[in-house]
Amino acid sequence: MISEPELDGGTGFEVYEVVAEERPPRPPRARPPWLWALGGAVLASAVWGGGLYAYGQRTEPGPDMRGYRQVENLCGTAKLKALAGILGERSEDGVGPEMDDPAVHRSSCSMTFGSPDNGYSLTVMYTLHKVTDPGPEFAARAKYMDLTKAIDGIGEQAFFEDRDGDGGEFSVLDGQIEISMSLYRQYTNTPEGSLILPKAPIDLSGIEVPMSQDVLSLMAALRK
Repeated sequence: MISEPELDGGTGFEVYEVVAEERPPRPPRARPPWLWALGGAVLASAVWGGGLYAYGQRTEPGPDMRGYRQVENLCGTAKLKALAGILGERSEDGVGPEMDDPAVHRSSCSMTFGSPDNGYSLTVMYTLHKVTDPGPEFAARAKYMDLTKAIDGIGEQAFFEDRDGDGGEFSVLDGQIEISMSLYRQYTNTPEGSLILPKAPIDLSGIEVPMSQDVLSLMAALRK
């Protein structure tokens, strides 16, 4: 738009001032609705795919084994020197059934001490729990087996029970592992079926002391 002319006092020329009209701003161009839908689908797909990838890569940490390991020969690992010093020479080792599973490993060993007319049998069992925590059930199982005497200083929990002077049973829990020992005096019979009493029976009162010593030694050997 051109305004009315004015005289320039210095030149005498008429000066016209041009005033541009201001146009209203152009409204924003509307994006086709299918583009918004496509963008949302791509974003959702990326988030979902990332979530699936993260889920697929996620691995739950296993329990802390505290250095305990599986052993192929439990009899060779369990030296049991304290019991041998009281009961006599150890002999006739026998490897019991073994269970090797991704969830649990269990091995056992049996042996005898002393002489044929004054012998003692011992069974050792070692269980390594790879997945579940045996702690909440340990005390309940010990109570069920009539193991009522708590022994301090061995693992997390330890229980013992004397078997009327003829032996004793020991059970220990330490983290994910359990160790049990069962000791019994051996009795034999004559061909007629009469019971042969040991000639020089060993007093087994206080047998939990050497059993405790051997359990501690076995626990240390299982962590090497």
